[in-house]
Amino acid sequence: MTEQIVSRSNPLVKHVRQLAASGDYRRREGQFLCDSPKLLEEALRWGACVDTVICTDPDRLPLLPENVRCVQVSQELMGFASPMKTPQGVLFVCTMPRQELPEKLDGRRYVALDGVQDPGNVGTVLRTADAFETGGLFLLPGCADPYSPKTIRASMGAIFRRPVWQCGVGEMVELIRRSGLKLYGAALRQDTVDARIVSYDGAVIAIGSEGRGLSDEVLTLCDATVKIPMSQRCESLNAAMAATILLWEAYR
Repeated sequence: MTEQIVSRSNPLVKHVRQLAASGDYRRREGQFLCDSPKLLEEALRWGACVDTVICTDPDRLPLLPENVRCVQVSQELMGFASPMKTPQGVLFVCTMPRQELPEKLDGRRYVALDGVQDPGNVGTVLRTADAFETGGLFLLPGCADPYSPKTIRASMGAIFRRPVWQCGVGEMVELIRRSGLKLYGAALRQDTVDARIVSYDGAVIAIGSEGRGLSDEVLTLCDATVKIPMSQRCESLNAAMAATILLWEAYR
């Protein structure tokens, strides 16, 4: 049954706006906000725990599980509740999955981001990791929230398909060693090799922010470093572009 909400002061509307605005609130509530009919289809297809759907036209929704709350609002109220400048008529609330670090990594390759603060870059890397069959994404301290609306939008549904682990450097490296994997950093060091001649099977590829690169802590723990050949007049690529090139190279 579809409910109707007409007031900006409704508790659900307030809840949605806070989910969009605050990472602390998202973590405290254990929920996150998504937008667009396409993302809703992806969430349902991949078994995400959808709690509530807010829409302007319930007749255009896919078939929802019986336990999902469905709420209809006006275009004006959707514009007020949505974090998007141009809302697409659907918002939905999901429960955050419990993604604790596994005991062992069984995949062929993984990617780690270190201090990448732009949510668009984090979401794009997650989308790329999904496209190239990467086992999961590590987000080290200083990275953007994977459950912010901007990150989720940039991931294009990959947030529902690939595990994302937020952890410290020590925790990640301990897991890598326990799993018998290597840690390769995208950085310049005396042992740096051309990214085209490296075997990435059984490796975690670490990428830092465009501004400062990998932190000293991560760089010190890398088994080797790789570089992407490019024009000498260019100092670096942004994190999403570097990840795309390296993950494609690993995939091929």
